[in-house]
Amino acid sequence: MELFELVIALLLAGAVLALWADRLGIPYPALLALAGAGLALLPGTPQVTLDPALALALFVAPTLLDAAYDASPRDLKANLAPVVSLALVMVALTTGAVAFVARHLVPGVGWPAAIALGAIVAPPDASAATAVLRRLRPPHRVLVILEGESLFNDAGALLVFRAAVAAAMTGVISGWALVPLFVLTCAGSVIAGIVLARTYLWLTSRVEDIPISVLLQFVGTFAVWLLADRIGLSAIITVVSYAMTLARRAPGRVDARHRISSYAVWDVAVFVLNVLAFVLIGLQLRTILARLHGADLYTYGLCAAAVCITVILVRILWVMSYSASVRWWARLAPRSRGPIRVPGLGGSLVVSWCGMRGIVTLAAALALPDGAPSGAFPYRDLIILCAFCVVLSTLIVQGMTLRPLMRWLTLKDDGSVEREVKIARAETARAALKVFAEADASPSIGTLRRQYEARIRLGELQSDARLPQPRDEPQLTDLHRRAIHAQRQALVQLRERAVIGDDAFHAAEEEIDLLELTTDSRIRPAP
Repeated sequence: MELFELVIALLLAGAVLALWADRLGIPYPALLALAGAGLALLPGTPQVTLDPALALALFVAPTLLDAAYDASPRDLKANLAPVVSLALVMVALTTGAVAFVARHLVPGVGWPAAIALGAIVAPPDASAATAVLRRLRPPHRVLVILEGESLFNDAGALLVFRAAVAAAMTGVISGWALVPLFVLTCAGSVIAGIVLARTYLWLTSRVEDIPISVLLQFVGTFAVWLLADRIGLSAIITVVSYAMTLARRAPGRVDARHRISSYAVWDVAVFVLNVLAFVLIGLQLRTILARLHGADLYTYGLCAAAVCITVILVRILWVMSYSASVRWWARLAPRSRGPIRVPGLGGSLVVSWCGMRGIVTLAAALALPDGAPSGAFPYRDLIILCAFCVVLSTLIVQGMTLRPLMRWLTLKDDGSVEREVKIARAETARAALKVFAEADASPSIGTLRRQYEARIRLGELQSDARLPQPRDEPQLTDLHRRAIHAQRQALVQLRERAVIGDDAFHAAEEEIDLLELTTDSRIRPAP
């Protein structure tokens, strides 16, 4: 009961902190990290243990699916080189640098444990950065690179993490045997994600009840993660592939009521998981700090500080050197090879500063074995302390200075998403007008036709405009629903032909959802 009361109180505190973060313009995980640190220093807090095998599935699977669902394959393909450089090369460099630093400062740490520490702190969590950047409206390419990095860096880092944990616990080091295993695992995980997504859509195609539908979404997500993990695939890549397949196929099969309801529930679930992750890591740190005294406390603190500096410097050095080399090559490369896409100097500075660590780092640290039956992981306390310090320092230092950096660089939105949204509005309105053209003329239909013609001219629609309630309402409602269906089909085709990206797709989809709600017979306006 004491733990339950503590969790409820901390969820309330997390909500208050999120409101403050929203007003201050900083990522709310930064304030959650401070709350977790305060919890670690608060006397009398209960000791809590979490099954290590549960940590990754509980915290990573839903947050990863939530991010992957909104990803744009078209934009990721256009920025594939910088995304790969961050998701693979930079993760490898960070893992190696952190392992070297840990071994140098704490010689008793073996290479497997040091590499496990490096893999835990290597993958950044772009959600904290993009939460701030979306309000500041930077160039769209910067957001695409950061979001793409956050989707794929976890896979490589967690594969190395699990290999290092296995080596530390068994004494068997796989070495280069991991390379073909990584390739086969990635390919099999992508295929499995696609197959499982199609299977899920087929099995749930007849579910109409909204609470059951949302519940099945969570059950499906955890089932995909657990199944991939059980058969030896990458759970990260499988969930990403699963989510992106759902995002391509689900919009035409889900109505507005289901979509809006599920989005709201997922937002709450991701927030609660973030709060719980910081609560659990804070409770773990309380126990760790109680065990450290004297020289050990000094050594562990020095190692944690060095690891924090290392992860920040490695990212800055790699991003800036990669960006400079690509721009230099672009000046030498013949034009026939096509343009080489890379953010400018200002964009590269922002990307290099958006290395905040978050829930994946915390979940991986909590996933370290802590006792029976396999025994405790060597230097587990040191690794958890370093992981939390990295999360805390990057969220505080980088998260709170990101807005001033953006203002100093004066980066501006390139307007690409807005232009695509206008294209989507106009094309979907034309699809609706084709439906109206096939209907008999009446004053009510003429009113609707003029509204959609205005939408084409202006490129926007006032979502709160009330449609007329004429005498022939049943016929008009049916016609309006057909028009909305035509708009959805046109919108899906625009994305399939790569005329618009997923950001514009979801923005236009939200507007069509609001229109659909006005024609839903189950929703009546108040008299």
